[in-house]
Amino acid sequence: MSTTPRTQDELNRRETSHLIAADKVEGTAVYNRAGDRLGAIDNIMIDKMSGKVAYAVMSFGGFLGIGEKYHAMPWSVLSYDTQMGGYLVNLDKEQLKNAPMFGRGETVDWENREWGTRVHDYYRAPYFWL
Repeated sequence: MSTTPRTQDELNRRETSHLIAADKVEGTAVYNRAGDRLGAIDNIMIDKMSGKVAYAVMSFGGFLGIGEKYHAMPWSVLSYDTQMGGYLVNLDKEQLKNAPMFGRGETVDWENREWGTRVHDYYRAPYFWL
């Protein structure tokens, strides 16, 4: 069965002016305030207990998946820009290069609060678990 919406009614059930289905977030571009495309949302991580989106995992760099890096950005640092058709973050490319990251195939211990604290502190974002 295809998950691609075939009618406007199906599309409307997956996106409204304030809500969007998780699978539609994946692939959405991420820009900085200068309008530079930094990457795209690869995945989102949702806290099972609270239902809050904890992280947007953004892919960055690489070519055809080779050398691609991933950044787990606290969801709170992203804002959606309807004119750009993507998410905005208040970072430049150099700040992104220095941000906590992991490579394709690397295991991330999402439960490790030390790691989560380092990520949230880097982006100056409130901890999603509080």
